[in-house]
Amino acid sequence: MCVPISVNITDGLDGLVAGCMLFAGIAYGVLAYVAGAIYFHGYVNTHHVPGAQELMVFWAALLGATLGFLWYNRYPAKVFMGETGAQFLGGALAMTAILIKREILLLLIGGVFVLEALSVISQVISFRLTGRRILRMSPIHHHYELEGVEEPKIVVRFWILAFLLALAGLSSLRW
Repeated sequence: MCVPISVNITDGLDGLVAGCMLFAGIAYGVLAYVAGAIYFHGYVNTHHVPGAQELMVFWAALLGATLGFLWYNRYPAKVFMGETGAQFLGGALAMTAILIKREILLLLIGGVFVLEALSVISQVISFRLTGRRILRMSPIHHHYELEGVEEPKIVVRFWILAFLLALAGLSSLRW
């Protein structure tokens, strides 16, 4: 339940969730393919999950749709994802992680979503305990907006972070 909500929290800037989900989805699609392929079992650090390769097809279709959506959701957005879309993408990511038995990698591959959720949680806890806020506004992408950073620059920086975290997650395979 945490992953769909974290993705939904992240959906505050044009193209932020769609771009970050592209990298996380590609990473989990590759992990699913490797988990389902018996010939990789001896070479990489993963459990064999029969039929997991089918998730690669699911992610290819989902990421194709997300890429098409991103065309119209980039700054300035003409179309918005909404809560249903964000929670569906988060649920798909969580479902894939559970099915291929790589749940702990969600903390790394979905690190942008974790960062956004933790910024909200820490803001609430800090305000309730001390009466002061850590950030000017939460989630953290809104804090950067209030600091004067332009929206496209924030989004691209989060995309870069998502890309690097996806690569780090894929390195867990130990090729």
